[in-house]
Amino acid sequence: NKIYREAFMGCFVEQYQTVHRLSTNKLRQIAKMFAHLLVSDSIPWSVLSVIRLNEVDTTSSSRIFLKELFLEISEFLGIERMLTRFQDPTMTPHFAGLFPKDNPKNTRFSINFFTTIGLGALTDDMREYLKSMPKRILQEQHAALQQQQLQQAAEDSSSSSSSSSSSSSSSSSSSDSSSGSSSSSSDSSSSSSSSDSDSEAESAQKKKAPAKSERDDRSRSSAPAASAAAAAAPSESRRRDDGDRDRDRERDRERE
Repeated sequence: NKIYREAFMGCFVEQYQTVHRLSTNKLRQIAKMFAHLLVSDSIPWSVLSVIRLNEVDTTSSSRIFLKELFLEISEFLGIERMLTRFQDPTMTPHFAGLFPKDNPKNTRFSINFFTTIGLGALTDDMREYLKSMPKRILQEQHAALQQQQLQQAAEDSSSSSSSSSSSSSSSSSSSDSSSGSSSSSSDSSSSSSSSDSDSEAESAQKKKAPAKSERDDRSRSSAPAASAAAAAAPSESRRRDDGDRDRDRERDRERE
């Protein structure tokens, strides 16, 4: 019945997590009951995924529970059928906690546990794993090293491309700055040349200005003299006329 099956699955998980609260005799009886349910396929073997067989995740009570459970299953099925069940590829993910291969310490703990309770035949796969572990470690290290080298090469290529782009941008900016400086220098040279021409023009005007002022002064100084000469000329002519008249009068008087 599906309802009872799901209920017993929940009971197995709950009892395993709280097995430390039970007495030794009671937990042995519960382990034998669940072994019967597993052998008869009343509950799926996937419920064993809750078990983490290592030194940290187990207690003395849980180890006693597991010992009674697997010994009872081996009495019903036998070691060969039991081994066949545990080696089923479709169920292997659910037994990863029972036969750990994530850490050599956990693997050795599981091997010692099953060997101690007389089920060492279940640990042959883990023993082979431990033997081949140094090679796997070397292979993993080699693969990690290759991946690191590839990442380093990718970073180097990206850095080189970024540096080339930055150099091109810097060269363009330098060309812009050089063109700007050349234009500014040309502007400054043109402005300096214009300022020079302006200064030359001003100096020429300044030179012309004194000459013009001198000319004006000369003309001004010569003007009174000319006017005085012009004024003196009639007076002299008058004097001459008067002298001529006096002479004529004297001649008339002598004639008389």
